[in-house]
Amino acid sequence: MDRAFHLPPRGAAAPPGDPHYDRRVPRAHPTWLIAPLSLLLGFGVADVTGVRPLGGIVLFLAALWCGLEWRRTRGLGVALGLVVVYLLAFALSHPLGRAIESWPAVLLVSLVVGAVVWAATTRHPRAAL
Repeated sequence: MDRAFHLPPRGAAAPPGDPHYDRRVPRAHPTWLIAPLSLLLGFGVADVTGVRPLGGIVLFLAALWCGLEWRRTRGLGVALGLVVVYLLAFALSHPLGRAIESWPAVLLVSLVVGAVVWAATTRHPRAAL
């Protein structure tokens, strides 16, 4: 088995000078935190500036970045599923906002997105990683 490109176990640091550790392999980012915060940030930008498309740009860029990260770390199927969850949460925040006010609605859907992303990305990592 070629051990030239392996990662140390999750949470373990590679020993200094370990020739079997490839530092070029990027680490996974905490998308379970980034995705819900981007929903809050996107709404906040739209709310504060009064320019809804500006908030939409924030959401688009965040969804794109998270989707690419999910594809890299979890595969295409999981990435597509999580992007759908993200977009559905965004869409559902609008009617929910009419029922319970805007900020509580965005906070609620952000919490749901964070929980779903956490469940999908922190358990059973791909064997390739």
